[in-house]
Amino acid sequence: MNTFNKYFDILPEVKEALDDNKPVVALESTIISHGFNYPENLECGRECERQIREAGAVPATIAIIGGKVKIGLTPKELEFLASTKGIIKCSRKDLAAILSQGENGATTVAGTMLLAGMAGIKVFATG
Repeated sequence: MNTFNKYFDILPEVKEALDDNKPVVALESTIISHGFNYPENLECGRECERQIREAGAVPATIAIIGGKVKIGLTPKELEFLASTKGIIKCSRKDLAAILSQGENGATTVAGTMLLAGMAGIKVFATG
């Protein structure tokens, strides 16, 4: 992933869990931006993360914000994703364009799988 480090922003909690070989579960983000209306979408994202924590793993919701791949979102970033109009639905074929143009994107299953793998996350869940 070293070539792509300038495009990746890994939440410290997620990085620490990966470094310590603790369980991390990646989550796709289109269910938040495109699956439900606000504020139900925000509640859905929070609930998914809560259940993963309850099961003993660290959640890593994946999205692109301002042209950066976010591996794990802060509460403020999750709310941004849930409440902002015009978030682009981002599959693996869309990644280069969205990153290079500094756009915001919610990852599909295919986009999440690729980015999670690049970050070293082996398990992900989807809505």
